[in-house]
Amino acid sequence: MSEHNTEENIVTKDWLLLAQASWEKYQKVILSSVIVVAVIVGGYFAYIEYVKKPNEEKAADLIYKAQQYFAMDSSRLVLEGDGFNKGVLYVISKYGNTQSGNLAHYYAGISYLKLGNFNKAVEHLKDFSTSAKQIQMVAYGALGDAYSELKKNEEAISYYTKAGKTFEKDEFSSSEYLFRAGLLSETIGKNKDALELYKEIKAKFPKTDKGAQADKYIYRLSIEKNDLSVN
Repeated sequence: MSEHNTEENIVTKDWLLLAQASWEKYQKVILSSVIVVAVIVGGYFAYIEYVKKPNEEKAADLIYKAQQYFAMDSSRLVLEGDGFNKGVLYVISKYGNTQSGNLAHYYAGISYLKLGNFNKAVEHLKDFSTSAKQIQMVAYGALGDAYSELKKNEEAISYYTKAGKTFEKDEFSSSEYLFRAGLLSETIGKNKDALELYKEIKAKFPKTDKGAQADKYIYRLSIEKNDLSVN
């Protein structure tokens, strides 16, 4: 055997001895880590299969009747149920972390808004979110309405503006929400902001009622600005 091969064998033997020593030193830590990961992964899938899925199904079943009452504009029944069927408040309390629980916040918020309980409307609508832009737009708009009723105009303007920009394919609703933001901006003396909102309505939604009316509001604010500049 050559001297070169002998050296290679010695290096390999030393490496194996080092690896064996490292394994013996750290095997408990490594095995414990593997077990922990296995428990976490197994627990996650067990949670999905035996907790999350059944809860999603139960919540969907419970909210079904409330959705019917919502379509009938029966706000109190939406919230509290009818004695035989649970309302959305129950769904939120028991299954708030499910998709139906999230949707229940929307139904609760809109229902409270219709009943004139604006603080509760804000509470629930702020807990709701969805990737469905049409629904999110309505939720933002409802928050604007609730804050407006509470005389919290800055917050109302913010949510009306969000609503107007969330789903611009619905030109009618988008222009309406931006228009509300514009009027409220005028109310609190932010004429420059209002003017920009009216210009945006005219540029983006010229075929809507609010788009057709925008020139009147733009002209009025522009005239007021010119009059102030003369003084």
